[in-house]
Amino acid sequence: MTEAKTTITGASVETFLEGVEPPARAEEARALDVLFRKITGEEPRMWGPSIIGYGEYSTTYDSGRKVNSLKIGFSPRKAKHALYLSSGYSDAAEKERREAALSRLGKHETGKGCLYVKKLSDVDLAVLEELVAIGWRTMQRVFPRG
Repeated sequence: MTEAKTTITGASVETFLEGVEPPARAEEARALDVLFRKITGEEPRMWGPSIIGYGEYSTTYDSGRKVNSLKIGFSPRKAKHALYLSSGYSDAAEKERREAALSRLGKHETGKGCLYVKKLSDVDLAVLEELVAIGWRTMQRVFPRG
């Protein structure tokens, strides 16, 4: 059985945020932290060297592989912020809400389970808050216990 690559570390979120470069990216990361804390009510934890996660869950795949992961979170990468909103678990109604919100968000890219934003000024922050809430609500429903 392979070990998960991204696990909770004992690293300080505050120390990590202090080291984010450039300063504008660090300022945006702090704004994202405030937003995620507001939506989740959770204290963030570091997952691996660069992901700030809120909440956690455990599951076992059909293959038997056990996984412990963050419910939602973000990583302030050099080129753009990667937001992990667990959209792969959305039911039809949440998927529709998510797609509608993405259409109003502003300049962004999406990946398999991520939302990428170069600068927060490129997006509507109220819509971003809506997307974070959709991701959190979905993960709370699918994985109600940590």
